[in-house]
Amino acid sequence: MASLDIAGLTKSFDGQEVLHGLDLAVGSGEFWALVGPSGCGKSVLLRTIAGLLRPESGTIHLGGRDITALQPAQRDIAMVFQSYALYPHLSVAGNLGIGLRQAGMSRADTRREVDRVAAILGLTPLLHRLPQELSGGERQRVAIGRAISRKPSLFLFDEPLSNLDAALRVHMRIEMADLHRRLGTTTIYVTHDQVEAMTLADRIVVMNQGRIEQQGRPMDLYHDPDNLFVAGFIGSPKMNFLAAGPLGRPGHMLGIRPEHITVSRAEGALRAIVEHVETLGCETNLILRTEGLGPVVARLFGHQVFRTDEVVFLDFDRSRELFFDTAGRRIRQPGRGS
Repeated sequence: MASLDIAGLTKSFDGQEVLHGLDLAVGSGEFWALVGPSGCGKSVLLRTIAGLLRPESGTIHLGGRDITALQPAQRDIAMVFQSYALYPHLSVAGNLGIGLRQAGMSRADTRREVDRVAAILGLTPLLHRLPQELSGGERQRVAIGRAISRKPSLFLFDEPLSNLDAALRVHMRIEMADLHRRLGTTTIYVTHDQVEAMTLADRIVVMNQGRIEQQGRPMDLYHDPDNLFVAGFIGSPKMNFLAAGPLGRPGHMLGIRPEHITVSRAEGALRAIVEHVETLGCETNLILRTEGLGPVVARLFGHQVFRTDEVVFLDFDRSRELFFDTAGRRIRQPGRGS
C-alpha cells in the first residue's frame, strides 16, 4: 500500500489545457472513485498517473517517491481497462502469469503466484481456457487478476465494468468491494456509474471540464454539495432545481431531492398535477407539473397508485432544502443544512 499525492497537475492537447492544476491526496489503502460527464478529464487524469500521458506541469508522488517523469513500468502501478486487453492466444494461466515471467520470475514461482491469484478470484477451474471461451465477467476477473499478480502499490481502474450487463455489474461490484477489503491496495477507480462510485469508494472526486468540483465521502457529496453541478450530478433521480423567487428568495435556486418531497391528495403547500408515473416496485417516481416553480420529480417508497392528470399537493422537507446563488454556488446558512 502507498499514498498518492498529486499537486498542480496540468495536461494539454494541441495547446488546449484539459487538466487545470489538479491537487489530490489519496491515503494509503483508500479506494477513490473519479466521476463526471464524458470529456471531463477523468480518464486523462488516470492515464497521466499511470505514465501513459506526460503532464505539462505538476508532480505525482506515490508512497513519497516522485514518479512524475518515470516510465509506466517503473511506477509500481497496475491498470485495468474496460476492454480487458487479454492475450487471445494465451490461456487464463498464461494471461495471469505473463507479466511475472517478463519481470524475470521463475516458472515455479510464477505458477505459485498464478494459483494464488486464481484462488482469490475463483478462476482456478478456468486456468486452461482461452479468453474466447470465457464470459464477460470471467474475462474481467482475469484482467483484474493479472493486475493483482504484480502486487502493485496502486491499482488504476478505467471503467472496468462498463461492458457488462446490469446483473453482472452488480455481481462484479460485490466482488470488487470484497477484493479491496482483502488486499487493501490503494485504488483509483474511474466510472460513469454513480452506484459503483457510491457503494465502492471511500471518497469520490467529481470532475467537470478538467477541474475538481468537489471531493469527499459519498454521502457528504449527496447531502452537502458545494454547487449546482455536484448537486445535479450526484443522485438518481436527479435533484429538483426550482426558481426560488415564489418562495421569497429572488434570484436564487432551490434544490430538493425527490425523496424529500411528500405527496398528498388532501392538502399541502403546493398544488401539482401528475404528468407521468414510474412504477418500479420498491419505489414510485412521480413527474409533476406545478404552477410557478416548474416541473418536479417526487420519489415515493414502495408501490403507490397515482393516475396521470391527477391533482395532488406537495410539501418539501424544509430541513433538506438547499439554495444556490446565480453563479451556482451553495448558499450556506448558520444552523441549517442550506
